[in-house]
Amino acid sequence: MSQPNARRPATLASLAAELGVSRTTVSNAYNRPDQLSATLRTRVLEAARRLGYPGPDPVARSLRTRRAGAVGLLLTEALSYAFRDPVATGFLEGLALACEQAGQGLLLIPVSPSQPDVTTVHQAGVDGFVVYSVREDDPHFLAVLERPVPTVVCDQPIGIDGVDRVGIDDRAAMLGMARHLTGLGHRRIGVLCMRLGPDAHDGSADLARQMQTTYPVQRARLGGLREGLGEVGVDWADVPVHERFVHSVDAGEAAAAELLSANPGITALACTSDILALGALRHAAARGLAVPEDLTITGFDGVPEAERAGLTTIRQPVREKGQVAGELLLERGERNRPRQVVLPTELVVGATSKGPRESRFFSGW
Repeated sequence: MSQPNARRPATLASLAAELGVSRTTVSNAYNRPDQLSATLRTRVLEAARRLGYPGPDPVARSLRTRRAGAVGLLLTEALSYAFRDPVATGFLEGLALACEQAGQGLLLIPVSPSQPDVTTVHQAGVDGFVVYSVREDDPHFLAVLERPVPTVVCDQPIGIDGVDRVGIDDRAAMLGMARHLTGLGHRRIGVLCMRLGPDAHDGSADLARQMQTTYPVQRARLGGLREGLGEVGVDWADVPVHERFVHSVDAGEAAAAELLSANPGITALACTSDILALGALRHAAARGLAVPEDLTITGFDGVPEAERAGLTTIRQPVREKGQVAGELLLERGERNRPRQVVLPTELVVGATSKGPRESRFFSGW
């Protein structure tokens, strides 16, 4: 039931009449402040507050200008993942900084990798998309490409016509890690990797599954390990690779337990992310294994938790990735040729890698 004495909020027209100025002057106070003197703009805004004028309708403005004033971030994970995973958090921070500097909003568009419904993508009111690390055949990404707005991909997919991309050379980075391990003398190496497909597969990933993965980043990181081990005569078919669908420390712990139980001769675990490696460290401690004396463990990403743990890892500039992705999108202008930005990585040798103890006897584990 309405209140009979409730005052109706002011409109642009009534505010202009109250001040004795044109409606254009009121509009400029919000949308083109450089067109007014500081004194006049202050007078308009103070009157607006006093009379309860909320400002121009953003929906009407976007219809008029055909600009939403926001960047859409496509994240094919639960929304909480963006604030829980340290790599995603670092990327989001960099992207938010680019949007802030450009005076643009940021709309998170989280979608489940197991849900094909792309309505959220079709209805998102954004001027462009940043796509954060999705599989090649992801239906939400394909829906993004159907929108007539610019798009920037971070990490994956790779090689999409007309789309800007920012990432790192994952294969070369992991090749460097493989050479670090083989240079220490390791030949019996196991691998823990992130998901290779949309199905919730946990366990051993054979060569066919590795090669058929729709996640190019994992394919590249495994490829770098395969190349590096091949340089010293290690047959990749003899290297156990265990996959985890969920990216968490708990998943890494479970994968390490499973792999080491099935392959007790392993002297090093190479993980395709720091999160999985932190789980492997937890399992090693619970199992009574000294790292690196009994078992070398390495990661990939260079997240703060890994640095605190002294993990040997590949450090990548995740915050810079987000900022560059945002800048590529927001500063695209009229250029028609896509840009590919490859950022540098660094091998960080920490306290979790060492040469194997040749006299070790593993059957008692």
